[in-house]
Amino acid sequence: MEHPSVHPGLSGKDTISNPADVSVIAAYFIVVMGVGVWSMFQTNRGTVRGYFLAGRTMTWWPVGASLFASNIGSGHFVGLAGTGAASGIAVGAYEWNALFIVLLLGWLFVPVYITAGVITMPQYLKKRFGGTRISIYLSIISLFLYIFTKMSVDIFSGAIFIQQALGWNIYVAVIALLSITALYTVTGGLAALMYTDTVQTFIIIAGAFVLTGFSFDKVGGYGALLASYGSAMPAATVSLEPQRYNISPQCYTPRQDAFNLLRDPATGDLPWPGVLFGIAVNGGWYWCTDQVIVQRCLAARSVTHVKAGCIMCGYLKLLPMFLMVFPGMISRVLYPDEVGCVVPEVCQEVCGTAVGCSNIAYPKLVISVMPDGLRGLMLAVMLAALMSSLASIFNSSSTLFTMDIWTRIRPQAKESELMVVGRVWVLCIVAVSICWIPVVQAAQSGQLFDYIQSVTSYLAPPIASVFFLAVFVKRVNEAGAFWGLMGGLVMSLCRMVPEFWFGTGSCLFPSSCPSLVCGVHYLYFSIILFLCTSVLVLLVSYGTEPIKDQHLYRLVFSLRHSKEERQDLDWEDEVRARRARRRAEDKRDRTEGDLVVQEEVKSAICRLLGWLCGVGGGSGAPEPTDQEGPEASEQLPDISEDTVWRHAVDANAIIMMAVAVFMWGYYA
Repeated sequence: MEHPSVHPGLSGKDTISNPADVSVIAAYFIVVMGVGVWSMFQTNRGTVRGYFLAGRTMTWWPVGASLFASNIGSGHFVGLAGTGAASGIAVGAYEWNALFIVLLLGWLFVPVYITAGVITMPQYLKKRFGGTRISIYLSIISLFLYIFTKMSVDIFSGAIFIQQALGWNIYVAVIALLSITALYTVTGGLAALMYTDTVQTFIIIAGAFVLTGFSFDKVGGYGALLASYGSAMPAATVSLEPQRYNISPQCYTPRQDAFNLLRDPATGDLPWPGVLFGIAVNGGWYWCTDQVIVQRCLAARSVTHVKAGCIMCGYLKLLPMFLMVFPGMISRVLYPDEVGCVVPEVCQEVCGTAVGCSNIAYPKLVISVMPDGLRGLMLAVMLAALMSSLASIFNSSSTLFTMDIWTRIRPQAKESELMVVGRVWVLCIVAVSICWIPVVQAAQSGQLFDYIQSVTSYLAPPIASVFFLAVFVKRVNEAGAFWGLMGGLVMSLCRMVPEFWFGTGSCLFPSSCPSLVCGVHYLYFSIILFLCTSVLVLLVSYGTEPIKDQHLYRLVFSLRHSKEERQDLDWEDEVRARRARRRAEDKRDRTEGDLVVQEEVKSAICRLLGWLCGVGGGSGAPEPTDQEGPEASEQLPDISEDTVWRHAVDANAIIMMAVAVFMWGYYA
């Protein structure tokens, strides 16, 4: 049986191939790579802090732009627009919730991380609680979350766009994207990422505004969208025999509450208690404890710049509702047969997956609505979103693996070795992410954003609970934190494993997962998991010995301004690592003559690679001596603020919260 108009998005006339579009895309790559090369000269890439924290020299505007660009990946364009097309504006609550959570990051959490003197989040927990089991667990679970909820989703969504725009095979598109992104990630470090993120942010916002304008013009304005979304149903469900699949009308009829931000607590796809509290739990983990986000704040030159950057990011987070969610709904109105398809054969032919094609809502709009030249701009926007988020994840996961796992394996590793290991690790996680793409493609009825949030709801709440209690409750100790994490992990696996085993299902083919296990909405499960973990942490902590204050100075919020000398619980590990490095240094001195001979015959290619990576020839970054290490650690981090600027950022935070409350109230 033939299906009408099932594949226009990949027809030759609709793909991006004209000179105007190609020229815009080429100009984009030239600008981004130029900024990346320029930024390579701005910091010392041959040291740990220079490569992973940009030398802590960043001002507020690259911090804010990088926070936004790191968060808004291609998964947001494809996922937010796709979920908006499928069910309306409620998914925008994830974006507007961030306006409040990002203030907690800048005002409460980052000052503690700075005074703790850490580079990674597992390092903070190691200083806070001592021992190694908590920090190792957090490193592993964080890398797991990066690969299975961030990298694979961003890679897949970017490939969807390129597949629709250029007609390429999805895996060819993936390899091309990763090759470009890895180039400036591996060479430039965090400074290159933050400067290029600033450029990417302007490109993303400008291009998305242009598409939104064309989209609303095409549909006839906001009033026309309100009137026509409810009737945007695919014609193919009428032409096929109803008894063939026994398709229920609710599978292809738009929701009646599509324009409500807060929905019924029992029947809503995103129930309002889950939206208000479940998203807050997941957002607390992402914005306040995730390495990708916190690392950008730690690169700022002062706490005031951190706060101003968070405010800038918060204002920018107002935009995705209008630049991504509403265009996705417009795409459903304009192309209901493709974007809203429900018949498996039709969906398979339209987008390559039988569970639905809402994920093509945004790329379909770009290909069909934008004129020549501007389509190239929108492909550049998608590439900017993809590359900025991927590069951020590459750098942060590299930081976690290098500083928290590799240093456990080789405590004598010198900085040059850590730089190489961090770059090689990027290639490993890329390979794993590509292998996971088929699972992402089939999960959550083809709605990417639901997939991301469901997996996050199963794994992130225990981490959010432990960090929250670690920062604000002095009485919490290592035993309580560890057993809270383990108990939370067991609970999360009891929900996540059956859901992936039975499948999430779709409206047409419901999952056979028992309702006792999978019947609880994932946002409700997130709230329950957070509360249960918190209770377990507190019970175990109050039943065991407390940590003395001398080990907690500048590690908890109430003691962040203390000047007393802190006795770190992880000092023994630091001493062992320093001794291992000294032994390695002595061994190197004994073989210095051989090294000099080898240096003379080093090829020009090796020297070039060393310069690109900021190690070896030409970087000029000396290894810190054993004396420099302790002296640096003894310097108390400065979190003082100028009174005028502190009041200025506080006033802006209040204004931003007022704007957020108004937007929530208007669309609730």
